[in-house]
Formats: sequence, structure tokens, C-alpha cells
Amino acid sequence: MVLLRRVIGDALRARRQGQHRTLREVSTAANVSLGYLSEIERGQKEASSELLAAICDALGARLSELLSEVSNTLSLAENMEGVLVPVDDQPQPVATNGNVSVSVRQDSPLKATLHATRKKRDVVYAA
Repeated sequence: MVLLRRVIGDALRARRQGQHRTLREVSTAANVSLGYLSEIERGQKEASSELLAAICDALGARLSELLSEVSNTLSLAENMEGVLVPVDDQPQPVATNGNVSVSVRQDSPLKATLHATRKKRDVVYAA
């Protein structure tokens, strides 16, 4: 499933980086701690509507613009097959050929980690 706080955080970070501004600059302008703004951008914290409005103001954007962008992103994600599936912490096997096994772990709805495991080969040394 797509987490709203992650999509909001991504949209805020993209706007800030598009303006070539630092977290410190925006956090000072929005009157929010640098650490908390960083957590919001990484999707680890849910920001209140008042805080989102302050951050948007610091970025020179309207809250409605940000929410519209987030809505469009969510709409696209809903139309992508397999995006809105529960996140599974266990790697799922994809393919194996006897020597190599490939699995995928879905870290988040929009991020997956590909993991390849090679079977150890016995090495025989001639004496």
C-alpha cells in the first residue's frame, strides 16, 4: 500500500530540492525543527495540516498545489498493477537455476530490493 506520509514527504523534498534550498533554510522559514522536517520528508512522521501549510508557505507554494500533486501521484499508483499490495518483509523467490537463486523483498510500495544468492561451489585443489 502507498503511504500518504511518504508521498507528501517526497513532494515536499522535490520542491525544496528544485529550489536548491537546504533543510535548514526551509525549517527556519517554516519555524519547524530541522530534524522534524527531515522526518516529514522521509515519510517517517505525519505532519498536521497547519505544519504542512507552514512548510508550503516557506517553499512559496500553496497547500492546495501540494495536495493536488500528492493526489495525482496516488491516482497513478492506484492504476499501477501490484503497487497497492501489502508490504511483505520476507523475500519472495523469483527464479532459481540450481546455482543462483534470485528473490525480491518489497521494502515499501515503491521500493523493492533484489537479492541474489549463489550456491557455494566445492573447490578441489590438486596436490
